[in-house]
Amino acid sequence: MDPEFDTPPARDDRGFLGHPRGLATLSGLEVWERFSFLGMQAILVLYFADTVADGGLGMSPATAASVSAAYATMVYLVSVAGGWLADRILGSYRAVLWGGILIACGHYLMAVPATAATWGGLGLISAGTGLLKPNVASMVGTLYRTDDDRRDAGFALYYMGINIGAFAGPLVTGWLGEHRGWHWGFSAAAIGMTAGLVQYVLGRRHLAGRKHSAEFPLAPDAMRRAVRLIAGGLVALAALGVLLAAAGWLTMARFVDVLTLVSVIAPVVYFTVMFRSPRVTPAERGRLRPYGVLFLASVAFNFILFQAYSTMMLLASANARTTLLGFDFPASWYASALGAFEVALAPVVAAVWARMGHRQPHASNKIAIGVILGGLSFLLMVVPTSGHVGDTYTIAAWWIVGSYLLLGLGDVLLETSGMSATSKLAPKAFSSQTMALWFLSLALANGIQAQVVKIYGTVPDPVYFGLNGAVAVAAGLAVIALAPWLRRTMHPVH
Repeated sequence: MDPEFDTPPARDDRGFLGHPRGLATLSGLEVWERFSFLGMQAILVLYFADTVADGGLGMSPATAASVSAAYATMVYLVSVAGGWLADRILGSYRAVLWGGILIACGHYLMAVPATAATWGGLGLISAGTGLLKPNVASMVGTLYRTDDDRRDAGFALYYMGINIGAFAGPLVTGWLGEHRGWHWGFSAAAIGMTAGLVQYVLGRRHLAGRKHSAEFPLAPDAMRRAVRLIAGGLVALAALGVLLAAAGWLTMARFVDVLTLVSVIAPVVYFTVMFRSPRVTPAERGRLRPYGVLFLASVAFNFILFQAYSTMMLLASANARTTLLGFDFPASWYASALGAFEVALAPVVAAVWARMGHRQPHASNKIAIGVILGGLSFLLMVVPTSGHVGDTYTIAAWWIVGSYLLLGLGDVLLETSGMSATSKLAPKAFSSQTMALWFLSLALANGIQAQVVKIYGTVPDPVYFGLNGAVAVAAGLAVIALAPWLRRTMHPVH
């Protein structure tokens, strides 16, 4: 083993825009991972809803949105296993590396124009993203001391990297999907993830947690038992799925319902495990209580956010203008507006927090404002969708762009503060797994979405967007009401 590979980077490193150079490596990986993931996500619901004759799967819009949300649910559910594998078996560096390899393989498989390849590819992407996402975010946290004022600004820059990919991905995959075929778009996503893997390996010397072992590994005997159990469980689960599908019980609708149920049960179980674990100190246990509030706030916001790639994509495709100055563009390009706003806003937010230092708002208030902005993004859509008879109406592009502006600012505020707070509130023995729990909030948001979007198109659009937006605003106001208690109990988060 290369001794340098185990040497942690200097915590006072300022080689990347005043931040540790490892932030450039991790942000670069996320640029390409989000390019591939959200590029594919922007066209996935349209691919599901397109006719079989045109290369799609022929689903109804509501079913397409539900299945798309169920896929995202599965992605973030696997994050819990990814965090555990990093903490106990693989270590963060190898978990991220193998996750990226699985994601790339999944996208290459989806490039094959066959239904079976689509489902197999989505399975590989789900497994790979579950390994990669929580551990990359956790590795960002290790670049800073807990009391480093650059920390939230660093997460904002990291999130800007994420959204460079979120901006560019739909532009490329959307154009290819509409002009060359959906599977050409999936091919572009595969190439993007491969590029991310290359730069991650080349920049590994600037990262913490790079050694070839977990920080809290299982004992050798327990490790062998765990590997056998995981392998056997995966085989048994696959065999059960095949048998139930062959028997006609495991339909797509039931699979969606099962994922929703698991997304509800999993966080309850996981919070219980951490509260009862002897590895968690009383002080760490006390910080998990306010973290539960932040978890629910994330659920409320991300329930809205992920509809940017489902119901909002369907609305844009069916009811929004897709011509600008005589230029026709794919409806999926609207998703790039969200990424563009976040790219533009993230450095502004980072600069504001860095300038304010200890005077910046408490993390809970940043998160609450983010949730409220998410709700307002849907309430805004009540205006252009009202006053129409039937479904054949057209709205100006600027309504969707304006909605994505509110949603983008809310996302920058909530996700950067939420990931930063998670890395500080996490019990030491569950560092990667607590970040996985943050992503489990995204699984629950998508699990709820998978059920709610089933009524999309069956109720008037203003009612649908208005009720969803109002619930999110109410959730944000509830977090603000709890701010005094959160400030007292979230030490060392400020």
